[in-house]
Amino acid sequence: MDRRGHSAGAALAALLLAACSPAPPDASPALPPQLGLMTSLPLYWPADAALADIAGGTAAPPWQRRAIEARYPIVPLDTLSPISGLSPEAPETDPLADLGLLAVIQPRGLSPADNVALDAWVRNGGRLLLALDPALTGEYEAPLGDPRRPVDAALVPPVVARWGLAVSFDEAQPLAARTVPLGDARLPLALSGRITRKGAAGQDCTLLGENTVAICRVGKGRITLVADAALFEHPELVGEDGAAMSAVLAAAFQ
Repeated sequence: MDRRGHSAGAALAALLLAACSPAPPDASPALPPQLGLMTSLPLYWPADAALADIAGGTAAPPWQRRAIEARYPIVPLDTLSPISGLSPEAPETDPLADLGLLAVIQPRGLSPADNVALDAWVRNGGRLLLALDPALTGEYEAPLGDPRRPVDAALVPPVVARWGLAVSFDEAQPLAARTVPLGDARLPLALSGRITRKGAAGQDCTLLGENTVAICRVGKGRITLVADAALFEHPELVGEDGAAMSAVLAAAFQ
């Protein structure tokens, strides 16, 4: 066999060997995206947890946190706006910079800077789940005025009006829990608010679930506003392992 024949045979053998060799293992599966979480509800740590247990990371996580973290790693947030550095020369820290998903559940109140930062983040492509409950129905031992107590009636941030939405409350509605459809999920409600569209911005919003949910396109991003927080208060309403919560999160962040 001349040199050309030998080279061709070697090349053919190499191809056959490659074809018969086991395929390399698949690349590691992509990690789920992180979810920023701002809330006054005891979702990340239990309300009765001791500070020492929280600081030491030994406090048992609430059922809500376990249900959420089955889908997304949580990044707890105290603010949405940039935080000044420790020195005049140090750069600001943007708590939303590395997040594509955010849940703001019954917040204590957003500062003007938080409203501006949240609006800009959504318009740049963020996906937001915003739950504003006008009348919480969960039971909380902390008395009124105690910083551990959740906000009983949601403070609707001004940015909601900027997105063309308003939230009202019918005090005459019955207390009985009910569910409404949200995509493939069933959303539990108890003393929910009612969402209406306002102005031109509201035309980019779709109202669902008997007007308790609004889904809006805002710039490059998307918001899901829910005028109720029963989903995050009552384990008996969310099914085994928080199935209803998982389904609602999937619908909000699809």
